[in-house]
Amino acid sequence: MTSSSTASAPAPGGGRAAHPDHLGHVVFITAAAAMGGFLFGYDSSVINGAVVAIRERFDIGSEALAQVIAAALIGCALGAATAGRIADRIGRIRCMQIAALLFTASAIGSALPFALWDLAMWRVIGGFGIGMASVIGPAYIAEVSPAAYRGRLASFQQAAIVIGIAVSQLVNWGILNLADGEQRGKVGGFEAWQWMLGVMVVPAVLYGLMSFVIPESPRFLISVGRTAEAKKVLSEVEGSKIDLDARVAEIDLAMRSEHKSTFRDLLGGRVGFLPIVWVGIGLSVFQQLVGINVIFYYSSSLWQSVGIDPTSSFLYSFTTSIINIAGTVIAMIFVDRIGRKPLALIGSAGMAVSLGFAAWAFSYKEGTGDHISMPDTQGTVALVAAHSFVLFFALSWGVVVWVLLGEMFPNRIRAAALGVAAAAQWVANWLITVTFPSLSDWDLSGAYVIYTVFAALSIPFILKWVPETKGKALEEMG
Repeated sequence: MTSSSTASAPAPGGGRAAHPDHLGHVVFITAAAAMGGFLFGYDSSVINGAVVAIRERFDIGSEALAQVIAAALIGCALGAATAGRIADRIGRIRCMQIAALLFTASAIGSALPFALWDLAMWRVIGGFGIGMASVIGPAYIAEVSPAAYRGRLASFQQAAIVIGIAVSQLVNWGILNLADGEQRGKVGGFEAWQWMLGVMVVPAVLYGLMSFVIPESPRFLISVGRTAEAKKVLSEVEGSKIDLDARVAEIDLAMRSEHKSTFRDLLGGRVGFLPIVWVGIGLSVFQQLVGINVIFYYSSSLWQSVGIDPTSSFLYSFTTSIINIAGTVIAMIFVDRIGRKPLALIGSAGMAVSLGFAAWAFSYKEGTGDHISMPDTQGTVALVAAHSFVLFFALSWGVVVWVLLGEMFPNRIRAAALGVAAAAQWVANWLITVTFPSLSDWDLSGAYVIYTVFAALSIPFILKWVPETKGKALEEMG
């Protein structure tokens, strides 16, 4: 997300900001590209509704279940690592179309698996699509957005992700109701969990179709010598009053003078990486080690594990997604007003308290198997604490980390440093995802104590090492 301070900036090349006549077109293009973010959120979270059914259908334990759930993250890492090069070779639009095909194939394959191994394979394929969408969406939006609106248009991607998470939970809840509250209940000849994973084919196909009606990035068109097409796109998104020749020359000069950062540029600190790179890695890792993805990957089975009936557990999963959207909107409003560090500190403190209460409540879990319950007071505290945790995460770390990672690195290492930080985030995400079922079986309260500790440790980390980037130009990051 770009600082909203760009809102008053003149368009590059000395031209005006997008003419109002063109703004609706730009918003449509941005929304179409952000469908990749919607699918990112949807595919990441939809598995939440199938966890219990997959365990029963394939008769597997916690460790095997965790590997299937986390398999998508392998694809995410591969997709994110290769998307940039693919997009530079064949274009942003072709890259979106490949991602749409991967999402479609993953939806169909995951809904109709022959065995556990091919379910995991389809999860990896869907993850590859997520990784591509996570890179291409923001890059494309930045390249087609007029400078005057870039900050607000860039926020479409994050908004689409959290909406995708919420919609997946709503769809899961609706399908579960059709199946009389049973994940393995039959609906139209298939089990409910199969419909949950298969419905993603609808937004995946829509994403693919929309990619055929939006223009290619003018930056890519100029890079491959298609200047006339680039001018046409620029006139559509920035207005006809700009000097198109000057604008093309400016983009061409900027691309030729860019320093292509490499992994070697990140080295030079006393412990391998430069200190600022370690800070970026720390931000990415802390964002995941507080356990946020436990809520979105496992929340339905989590609530069922403490005695809440399946239909209600899905409804609670949906309400956490709505809280996530609300928190994201709050962050987008305040991140430029009060600064990155204060918002992150507020979030860390709120998460630590919320997680602490959740750990206390889960310590009262009683019974085993299908006969699990919690006292009413502790059950209420657990629900409130989980929703509070999601709210504090969304209004702080969910947005602030991406803002900081986009701003805090010096220009000469920004691309490579972002790649390393993103890779660290996927690894930490995988670690939390793959360990939670076993930790939950061991001691659910203990798992939340661990997440509480990481939330608390993030406070001194922010205070001592994280720089404040509010109001600073990217060129000032040295």
